[in-house]
Amino acid sequence: MSLSDILPGRLGFGTAPLGNMFRAIPDDEARATVEAAWDQGIRFYDTAPFYGAGLAETRLGEVLSTRPRDSYVLSSKVGRVILDEHESATPDFGEKGGLFEHGNPNKIVHEWTADATERSIEDSLKRLGTDRLDIVWVHDIAQDFHGDQWLNKFEQARTGAFRVLSRLREEGVIKAWGLGVNRTEPIELTLALDEPRPDAFLLAGRYTLLDHDHALQRLLPTAQEQGVDMVVGGPYSSGILAGGTHFEYQQAPPEIIERVGKLKALAQRHGVSIKAAALQFSLAHPATAAVIPGATRPSRIAEDTAALNEGIPAAFWTDLRTNGLVSPTAPLPNNA
Repeated sequence: MSLSDILPGRLGFGTAPLGNMFRAIPDDEARATVEAAWDQGIRFYDTAPFYGAGLAETRLGEVLSTRPRDSYVLSSKVGRVILDEHESATPDFGEKGGLFEHGNPNKIVHEWTADATERSIEDSLKRLGTDRLDIVWVHDIAQDFHGDQWLNKFEQARTGAFRVLSRLREEGVIKAWGLGVNRTEPIELTLALDEPRPDAFLLAGRYTLLDHDHALQRLLPTAQEQGVDMVVGGPYSSGILAGGTHFEYQQAPPEIIERVGKLKALAQRHGVSIKAAALQFSLAHPATAAVIPGATRPSRIAEDTAALNEGIPAAFWTDLRTNGLVSPTAPLPNNA
């Protein structure tokens, strides 16, 4: 099923920050942010057990569980089972280090088997206070978390989670499934399989103004050929394109800061907000069904909505191309 048949709009809300990513967020602030997303008309919400060891799902569920279930689309992920026992040692998240050090202290088991997949979904439903998920993503079977072991994790998911989710889709329990990753290679590998067939993928940080060449060359042509849609996560590249200091979930290196400076200077010359440029660039690719920026402050939601609707002159996109700040093959708004 095409995501365009499922999603209620092209702007969704990514809830990783609600899991206390980078900082501890007060419960009332988290709730107000979700309420703001709802008030701004956003009806697609993406979450995961991994975000704060269940914290983001719980916070999202506190708001959405009071809304009519048929009025919004909900996606979550499998690959992490949250245990009741607390973690005594510092969890190993590969390159992502202390990403959720302020989240719940519960122990996290990384597993993509059939049994773990079904348990993960059941636990997510409880935390979210709902009876169903619309979309389920197979989470983080990639190099950034598992290094050289990522292919072993992929194989576990192929024989476990992939098959469970295909069955649940066939039974009508979920509407769609795919991979939710920060790297293109697991998706490329999945698209090369004869079976099972995903409906879509959630690609975080790999189709942004700062980083899109690899996806354009290696992934998106095949995805389009197979009719597999893309949801773009992390359109602000972990915040550096929205006034933050993080890139790839870490402090941005000097070369990224320099490139962002060039992008912002060009945007300023054209009277364009960098957030609008980032969102509209990610959405310009024909494979993109939606973009899901995250936020932890209510005011950010209104900024995202405004960015989506901001008028950007074609000359801005032309100058981006001329100055080598965007790939020569990247589709741009206004056919620039």
